[in-house]
Amino acid sequence: MTQMGRTKYLLGFDPGRDKCGLALALGQEVVRYEVVASDRAIARVQEWHQAYPFEQVIMGNQTTSRQWQQQLQAALAVEIIPVDERNSTLDARDRYWQLFPPHGWQRLIPKGLRLPPRPIDDIVAIVLLERYCGYPLLLS
Repeated sequence: MTQMGRTKYLLGFDPGRDKCGLALALGQEVVRYEVVASDRAIARVQEWHQAYPFEQVIMGNQTTSRQWQQQLQAALAVEIIPVDERNSTLDARDRYWQLFPPHGWQRLIPKGLRLPPRPIDDIVAIVLLERYCGYPLLLS
């Protein structure tokens, strides 16, 4: 993640048919994360690229990844690095509760039965970044 002592931004991208997860990391920190509608994903990635010039996109390799890889390469001059995305949604559900611990009565629900109160595609993007980097990331 560093190049000649310089820390680089990395974009995590969880591709999907209806929505996509985005997460931007710098060093060991996630500086932005968001779930976007699929039809807005490329535009949002381009906006983030303007503000945070990342050189690599870490992307899940399943569902619609080939189509998304072609679109990203047409829109940006960045390296696309596929990462095994198997079980990433289950891992992201656990990761969600680590990042945002349940409060009140939700703590009484068994861990395996808790469902996050919002889409977690952005957390999946964080999980993909963590798989690539080999260590957990912190939210800024």
